[in-house]
Amino acid sequence: QVQLAEFGGGSVQTGGSLRLSCAATGNGFSDYCMGWFRQAPGKEREGVATIDSRGSTNYADSVQGRFTISQDNARNTLYLQMNSLQPEDTAVYYCAADPTKWCDVVVVAIATVTGQGTQVTVSD
Repeated sequence: QVQLAEFGGGSVQTGGSLRLSCAATGNGFSDYCMGWFRQAPGKEREGVATIDSRGSTNYADSVQGRFTISQDNARNTLYLQMNSLQPEDTAVYYCAADPTKWCDVVVVAIATVTGQGTQVTVSD
């Protein structure tokens, strides 16, 4: 079973950047779909970005071109580089993993394993 823990949330002004990290521990997740979803107050979960074991990525339209997902070679650490942040990016961001073979932002929003979340706040 894999355990996930996020780091790196915080508060920034519009146009700023943040980098989230997710430490993955445990066994058997080398082939998992891994990624990030977010949830703002009163809203549904929104898949943000995913990366599979081959390094193929998928992004939500809302973050395409601004966010970049990456991982280290051992898949022990997952990253989300967030640039040009906007107030609508404010949410709790969760690292997620799922054994599914189909890896995209729709799947990651309902992933079976998630971290505890980290708050990202973007203000004008």
